[in-house]
Amino acid sequence: MTAIKTCLGLMSGTSLDGIDLALLETDGEAHIRPLRDGFQAYDASTRAALREALDIAAALPTPVLADLALWPSELISADALVTQAHIEAVQNFLRANHHPNHHPNKESVSLVGFHGQTLVHRPDEGFTLQIGDGQALAQALGVDVVGQFRRADMAAGGQGAPLAPLFHAALVHAEPSSDRQAQAVLNLGGIANITWLGAPDNLLAFDTGPANALLDDWVQQKTAQAYDENGTLAANGEVDPRALAALMAHPFFTAPPPKSLDRLGFDMAPIQALSAEDGAATLTAFTAASVAVGLALCLAPPSRLILCGGGRHNKTLVRALEQTTQIEVINCDALGWRGDALEAQAFAWLAMRSLKGLPLSQAETTGVGAPTSGGELYSAG
Repeated sequence: MTAIKTCLGLMSGTSLDGIDLALLETDGEAHIRPLRDGFQAYDASTRAALREALDIAAALPTPVLADLALWPSELISADALVTQAHIEAVQNFLRANHHPNHHPNKESVSLVGFHGQTLVHRPDEGFTLQIGDGQALAQALGVDVVGQFRRADMAAGGQGAPLAPLFHAALVHAEPSSDRQAQAVLNLGGIANITWLGAPDNLLAFDTGPANALLDDWVQQKTAQAYDENGTLAANGEVDPRALAALMAHPFFTAPPPKSLDRLGFDMAPIQALSAEDGAATLTAFTAASVAVGLALCLAPPSRLILCGGGRHNKTLVRALEQTTQIEVINCDALGWRGDALEAQAFAWLAMRSLKGLPLSQAETTGVGAPTSGGELYSAG
């Protein structure tokens, strides 16, 4: 009988908002039973420290980032902050769900999938950096942890991202409508990535461009808000065609998949002279336009676009996607998926696959030469 475990997935995305947690009963294959999920926001000081660490890491050469002994104090501090934030997030989650002593046990959690916080992603150099100490997390929680999911793929020549597509495929194939000719899952996190699924088993996945990262940064610079709630700021602005064209001139968009992005791969220079509202409107249109370009790289137009990730709550962005792509757009929650927890669920599922030595990636998702497992196991003792 195939082993089934209760796994806790932890995901802190490039939007830097906080930590998603998802408890999943799974065998790492077709058995996917969501149990509970939660979220813990980073406090303002942690978010500020991570933003500083992002900027510092972006300016450092890869050999420095690859050697912990060469790290500046800000990166060491950020690594400790991420670790402690995850420990506290899990303990708070377990407390809220009435687990004794706020620790995992055999009845609650038998494995943790820990993505860590991405600081840099340089696929052209075969390097990615997710901070957070998986071994310290395992010891603090008293349960085995799987982390560093991206390294094996990149060592084998892959992009290291995106890693959720095989999970997306498992979810779609479980849907009664999975016999559609083609459909796509669009994850709107800090970066947008698409999983295109054809019939019967065709799969293609890649990053399409920024989703929330640039828009969040813009809103934080121009207002007292952390993000454009419901797309209200963008709805009150107008798209600047010249600025949008300048953003879309980036060579990333004409590159064939597989391809993936660093959070800081784009800047906001083309919109700096715009008002807060017009800048938000232009960045929202930028996300929609880049998704449309990405869809044109797929083997066939999908019959529907299933939205997941925090960006699906942005009503202005959803309308822009509908208008720009001319494809049916559906919120993944309408399918019974837990949209806010989907990536955390993915890393719970991937942790189980890692434990079983099953592939986490393949040529169609990251460009790796052959289906590749990965992840590092940190034993609780």
